[in-house]
Amino acid sequence: MFRYIVRRLLQMVLTFFGATFLVYALIFANQNDPIQALAGERPITESQRLALTQRYHLDEGFFMQYWYYIKGLLTGDFGTSLTGRKIGDMMVDAWPVTARLALIAIVIAAVFSVTFGVYSAIRRGGLFDNLSLVVTLVLLAMPIVVIAPLFQLIFGIQLGWFPPTATRDATFWQLLLPAIVLACIVIAPEMRVTRTSVVENLRADYVRTARAKGLTRMRVIWVHVLRNSLIPVITLIGVDLGSLLAGAIVTEHVFNIPGVGFNLARAINTEDGPLVVGFVSILVILFLFINLLVDLLYAALDPRIRYE
Repeated sequence: MFRYIVRRLLQMVLTFFGATFLVYALIFANQNDPIQALAGERPITESQRLALTQRYHLDEGFFMQYWYYIKGLLTGDFGTSLTGRKIGDMMVDAWPVTARLALIAIVIAAVFSVTFGVYSAIRRGGLFDNLSLVVTLVLLAMPIVVIAPLFQLIFGIQLGWFPPTATRDATFWQLLLPAIVLACIVIAPEMRVTRTSVVENLRADYVRTARAKGLTRMRVIWVHVLRNSLIPVITLIGVDLGSLLAGAIVTEHVFNIPGVGFNLARAINTEDGPLVVGFVSILVILFLFINLLVDLLYAALDPRIRYE
């Protein structure tokens, strides 16, 4: 296990540098005039342009800009955005609200998808199974750009069940509606994977053996079958959690949540390269550690899995 973790950590280091290098390369190749883009239609004097160019090393090549960023990153300095704010301070403001939003969404998605997926597998071919198939297909077909404003209009404005917007210091109730919107985009695949995995395990030999020993049907399903069925589900939940932590740009924009997605969208529009790479770097680290945690959970769910 120790050697496996060390090997994975070394792979994570290489992946991190490779991912940040690619992101930096894409931003560098796409930049036209980030200083003028930030200022909009306002004129910029030559002295201001020169000072900003030297401050952000815009007059140097891509490799030198990337080296300056990595050097600051290793010392805990994420740099300064083109708006003059420290990127670290912006992360402190944005990450807590996005983390709470993503965690609420993934809990809602996991509870509903696992519960309904198991029940759909038990009642396969029945009314609930067919109805759940229709609902999941509808959710898969509806993009987030439709779900978010639709839910805000119906449940937030017309019915008034939830607050239509949320702030940085939002309460659980204010984040519940956007969390439900985020959960809708991951519930469908998680539920179908749960159903398929449970159906497959219900046909296994150990299920017949457990029933022959006199175990109750519910104990066989919720203790033995579910445990073996959760490995692909845990993998999907881990990937979904990383995706939700990316901020769901549309959801945060619709509900006016100043989180990671909101800041990323604004940074892309203003060609604020340092801000984009700063937030993406943290997202890469989170993705890597979540994937490592998911791999380690395999051994806890299935004793037959060992990392030597």
